[in-house]
Amino acid sequence: MELLETILPYLKAFAVGGAFCALGQVFIDYTKLTPARILVSYVVAGVVLGGLGLYQPIIDFAGAGATVPLTGFGALLAKGTREAVAERGLLGVLTGGFTAAAAGIAAAIFFGLIAALIFRSGDKS
Repeated sequence: MELLETILPYLKAFAVGGAFCALGQVFIDYTKLTPARILVSYVVAGVVLGGLGLYQPIIDFAGAGATVPLTGFGALLAKGTREAVAERGLLGVLTGGFTAAAAGIAAAIFFGLIAALIFRSGDKS
């Protein structure tokens, strides 16, 4: 029983995160949507679901399986905006999402720079 309690959060995260990935793969395989449009759609879906308060139960259930995909980033933007509007009023619409996601955005920029300095770009041919 203790083993099941230990691995259950990992199984939930894998199932939810895997479902997001599988859905994205279905969109790639069976629609004319480009991967970039699918990724943007995931962020927008996260913002909408997060803004409506419907994404938090998914986060509570799946943990990192719901926060790591791009839908989780969208939900984080919506949550930050909601909190900033409650604190600062209309100005929070402009600042809340960036404040909430600042650490993730800064890490992406920093590690992208490190990768660009270490590796050389080139043609795939």
